[in-house]
Amino acid sequence: MRTLKRRMLQATTAAVVLAAVAAVGCQTRIGGVPYPTPHYLKHVPQYFPPDPPFPLQRERDSMLDPTGELRRGNPNAGAPAIGPAPVGVAPPAPADAGR
Repeated sequence: MRTLKRRMLQATTAAVVLAAVAAVGCQTRIGGVPYPTPHYLKHVPQYFPPDPPFPLQRERDSMLDPTGELRRGNPNAGAPAIGPAPVGVAPPAPADAGR
């Protein structure tokens, strides 16, 4: 009878210790900082391509060409209109002119 109780106590102790080890994980603490195990070095790194400068390309295209002329095949539709310089506009004043 005593051996049965002793074996039950040993099995329960082993189960509690195993559960505690499984709950803690495999991290190590050095100086209060948790570090992962060296097994993370075995994983293949994932590649995330960089984001484009403007991620919403269709919205950008529709803002630059609201009438859709470029999509219809008119190559000069997206070019800015170059006209004469406006008459009667004074050049900007220097920054310290008002002192």
